[in-house]
Amino acid sequence: MERKVKYDYAFKFECVKLVLEKHYSCSYVSTEKGIERSNLRKWIGFYKEYGAVGLLPRKNQSYSVNFKLKVLKAIDKDLLSLRNTSIRFNIPDTGIIVKWKKDFANFGLLGLQPKIKGRPKSMNNNKRKKRKSDKPLTREEELLLENEALRCENELLKKLQALIQAETQAKKRKP
Repeated sequence: MERKVKYDYAFKFECVKLVLEKHYSCSYVSTEKGIERSNLRKWIGFYKEYGAVGLLPRKNQSYSVNFKLKVLKAIDKDLLSLRNTSIRFNIPDTGIIVKWKKDFANFGLLGLQPKIKGRPKSMNNNKRKKRKSDKPLTREEELLLENEALRCENELLKKLQALIQAETQAKKRKP
């Protein structure tokens, strides 16, 4: 199953050609084609750097910790903008770099480690059920459990009584 892309290769190529070969401005092409000017400028950058291949849609990529660190160091060292960084390192979206910067600032190198994706392999039932132990309860534990059960029963009866009283008052008001 192929990933759905918002703008196909032919559309991107046509927009880039209008700017580079016919010398239309980015503003004009973006309003004519109904796209964001920043997208068009990004496509032009990828086209200039990588040719027509730079406009092809990319699959979900995973990046190594060393690569992420290299990108973040290049931003600081060369004072690159997010768009220039994404073009230089062939990263499809600047949001990816922003997330790396945020994770690195908050968690250091651990923030750049790949995250586990998807559902856990086996659901852990520890939260749902308390495990019953094999040893019998002490007298004190039995009394505490009985006390808790009686409190619950008492609360239930109070709520039931309040509900009955509310119904009888409502019937008295209606006639």
